[in-house]
Amino acid sequence: RPSSPPSASHWLGTDSLGRDIWSRVVYGARISLWTVILVAVIVGPLGLCVGVVAGYLGGVVDGVLMRVTDVFLAFPRLLLALAVAAALGPGLDNAVLGIAATSWPAYARIARAETLLVRNADFIAAVRLKGASTVRILARHVAPLCVPSIVTRLTLDMAGTILIAASLGFLGLGAQPPTPEWGAMVAGGRQFLVDQWWVSTMPGIAIFVVSLGFNLLGDGLRDVLDPRSR
Repeated sequence: RPSSPPSASHWLGTDSLGRDIWSRVVYGARISLWTVILVAVIVGPLGLCVGVVAGYLGGVVDGVLMRVTDVFLAFPRLLLALAVAAALGPGLDNAVLGIAATSWPAYARIARAETLLVRNADFIAAVRLKGASTVRILARHVAPLCVPSIVTRLTLDMAGTILIAASLGFLGLGAQPPTPEWGAMVAGGRQFLVDQWWVSTMPGIAIFVVSLGFNLLGDGLRDVLDPRSR
C-alpha cells in the first residue's frame, strides 16, 4: 500500500501501512527519552562511584579500575554497544545495557580527575582527623563536588545516546516493531526514500531536533555550573 504525503489530515504523511507518521514520531519520543533517562541513571552513578573510589584511594585500586576503564575506552562506542546489544539479543532493555556499557568510562575519568584535585585539600584532612570513615568522606564530601561536572557531561552526551539508540534501532537491535522507535522508523522507510521521502525523513528530523536540543541544554548547564564562567 503506498503511503500518502503530508497533508491537512496527516501532517507528516503516512507510512506504507497507512499509519500516521506524526503520531508515531510523537509516541516514539517517549521511547527515545526513556532510553536517555535509563542510560543516565545507570552510567552517572556508576562512573561517579568508580572515579571517586579510584581517585581517592589511589595505588593498586586506582590502577586496576583505570585499566578496566581503558579497556572500555579502547573500543568505539557504537561498535561496543552494537556488540553488547547483539550478544544480549534485540530489545529496548538490551539496547540500554549496551549503550550504558560503553558510556560510563568517560564519567569515571571525570570523577577521578575531580577527586584528585580535592583529596588532599585542607577540609578533607580536617574531616579525616575528626574520625570520619572513608565511605563517609567519599559520600558526603568528595562525590558532591563531582556531581556538577557529571551532570554537565550527561546532558552533553544525551544527544550521542539518542544517536546510538537510533542506530541500534535502525539495525534492528533496539525497540522491536510495532513500537515506533525513531531509528526503526528510518530503517522502515529507506526502501521508499526516492518517491516517498517523508517516511524516513520525518523521524530523521525528529532525531536531529532532539539531539540539537540536548546539545544546547548541555552548553547552558555548563555555563551555569562552571564557576570559572561567573
